[in-house]
Amino acid sequence: MLIKTITNEANTGKTMYPYSDKTKNLINLIGSGDTAYVPKAITCAIKTLDEIANDNSLPEATRESAAFAAANLVLSDYNDND
Repeated sequence: MLIKTITNEANTGKTMYPYSDKTKNLINLIGSGDTAYVPKAITCAIKTLDEIANDNSLPEATRESAAFAAANLVLSDYNDND
């Protein structure tokens, strides 16, 4: 399947991955200043992924994917302290 990347509408010139429409909409809103920006975004992502991993109402495969992503972010060299 051919996946076309797009340039975001906030005119940053950065190429975006083929995110869901919901995610692309929020990227545009944050980029334009129409909605809040979270300065510690990686910590926010880890906490959100961990919440998904702990949600017993979701399929096990979804929970496992979220846990895997969270663990990789924790072990990466991110630094939200700046």
